Amino acid sequence: MASVDIRNASGATVGNTDLADDIFGVTPNVPLMHQVVTAQLAGIRSGDHSTLTRAEVRGGGRKPWRQKGSGRARQGSTRAPHWRGGGVAMGPRPRSYAQRTPKKMVAAALRSALSDRAAEGKVVVVDAWDFPAPKTRDAKAALAALGVNGRVLLVLDREQEAAAKSFRNLPKVHLILPSELNAYDVLCSDWVIFTRDNLPTGAGGSTDPEMPDTTHATDAAAPDAEENA
Repeated sequence: MASVDIRNASGATVGNTDLADDIFGVTPNVPLMHQVVTAQLAGIRSGDHSTLTRAEVRGGGRKPWRQKGSGRARQGSTRAPHWRGGGVAMGPRPRSYAQRTPKKMVAAALRSALSDRAAEGKVVVVDAWDFPAPKTRDAKAALAALGVNGRVLLVLDREQEAAAKSFRNLPKVHLILPSELNAYDVLCSDWVIFTRDNLPTGAGGSTDPEMPDTTHATDAAAPDAEENA
């Protein structure tokens, strides 16, 4: 099981943690990642392209000239596809490009992407982002102290509002929630930064869509249990 140092915003090491082998230690499946990323990119296409057929183009109801005697080729409408201003034959129509991808494939592709970054030493774990107030200067200094450069994928919880506002103005930093972590964003980034609290720990972790994180499930179910009692 690989381990990684836990560091603070100043770059100092404050601890050590193990990376789960079933998330950060699998053999990357390149064809699987390609298939999942292709499906994800296809799913975000708007698909609102549209053309008019000869039946939908305005005009063209009158025969341009008589059938015989003019010496020209016979024509029935000025809105036929071969006419300027005519309709489009077999042109694009509004459609959905979404592809159904099994959840297990999506989860496996994410594990492959995270394992690839971990093998390159590009996974960073921070103890906490203790920003007293949102300030981009502090966020930039923190990344420099961590030795992180290039494109960065920063995994933040919803409660870390000050950190999110501090990092969001940096051009090469992409913020993402733990529940929205995906293979495409991981592969598009040079570094992936977690905090101690949102680092995936294996089955039941935030990176497995099949098994959502149940950290707060016990607290939520407690009032119901008391009422039933």
